[in-house]
Amino acid sequence: MWDYITERHAQLLYQSYQHLSLVIQCVLLATVLAVALAVFVHRNPRVVALAGGVSAIGLTIPSFALLGLLIPIAGIGTATSVIAVTFYATLPILRNAVVGLAGVDNSLIESARGMGMGAIRTLLRIELPLAWPVILAGVRVSAQMSMGIAAIAAYVLGPGLGSFIFTGLTQIGGANALNSALVGTLGVVLLALVLDALLLLAGRLTTSRGIRA
Repeated sequence: MWDYITERHAQLLYQSYQHLSLVIQCVLLATVLAVALAVFVHRNPRVVALAGGVSAIGLTIPSFALLGLLIPIAGIGTATSVIAVTFYATLPILRNAVVGLAGVDNSLIESARGMGMGAIRTLLRIELPLAWPVILAGVRVSAQMSMGIAAIAAYVLGPGLGSFIFTGLTQIGGANALNSALVGTLGVVLLALVLDALLLLAGRLTTSRGIRA
């Protein structure tokens, strides 16, 4: 397998970059969408329950089925991959963002209002910072899941390491089929570990000591 890697190191590095870039961009977009939705719904218990149900149901949709449904709409390639990865990435972040914001003590919000803070300032200075550890936990789950979904997106010719996996699976019994599948799989696992470590570091840097304690 080492010979296989050395012969294709340039391709592996480039597709690893593509894979990581796809996941990071989709998770960032998903975080923005999920937090924005959570801000609007977290004060309404009925809508909170609906958001939780939608998140749970959405995660049961098979990724191959979603990719197949998206092909007539977005075609084959990067666009379909981005839509699919962003869709799945949004769901755990939305659930955690709603839980995190709903869990902020109302007395703290009332105190902030009593000090003259408006709704937006209270959200940015009080609610989001207190909810951030819970939101970040959802982001970490989302990032790990998105690594796998991005690999499956090779089914629609999406960028990343999934092409190595699919090549190996379609050529089972052929030369280098096992090496191709193993290299792609191990590459995805390694990228997932690296991204999780970066998110863990980001959490320590962006969460105040009082909240961490």
